[in-house]
Amino acid sequence: MKNKTYIPLFLLLLVALTVSGCKYYNFTGAGTINAKTFQVNYFQNYADLVEPGLERDFTIALQDLILTQTNLSLVPSGGELVYEGEITDFRISPMTATADQRSAQNRVNMSVKVRFSNKNNEKDDFEKSFSFFYDYPADQQLTGATLQNAKTALFERILQDIFNESLAKW
Repeated sequence: MKNKTYIPLFLLLLVALTVSGCKYYNFTGAGTINAKTFQVNYFQNYADLVEPGLERDFTIALQDLILTQTNLSLVPSGGELVYEGEITDFRISPMTATADQRSAQNRVNMSVKVRFSNKNNEKDDFEKSFSFFYDYPADQQLTGATLQNAKTALFERILQDIFNESLAKW
């Protein structure tokens, strides 16, 4: 009879410990964030190859990622967390050649320099470059669907790396 009364108490204790553990971990991977607001300053494009709208799309994608992965509020200025920087490289390079010395595959590289500051915890501040690449067949132009696929892959990886470095601490 005594064992049956311990089972509900044990289950209640187990549930309480599980729920309280969510205070220290969440499913997005972000650690405990000591802030309520963030701002993303416009990322200028200083790359030699200028892709129209790249800087706007990148800035908006960073804002969207942080909004969807955290409970932080986006503010135009005075944010506790500040992201700023510039696109430093966006270039296309041939990667592999065919037997007749023609390019079979091209690679688009993108690099972004990011300055992150946390007004509540200055030891989290950093200035770092993030980069990634996307390969595509040489018989395709970097326009239309190919460009959109490249931007999606590049942004996804670079933005996740920025998020991990600034908020997840991975």
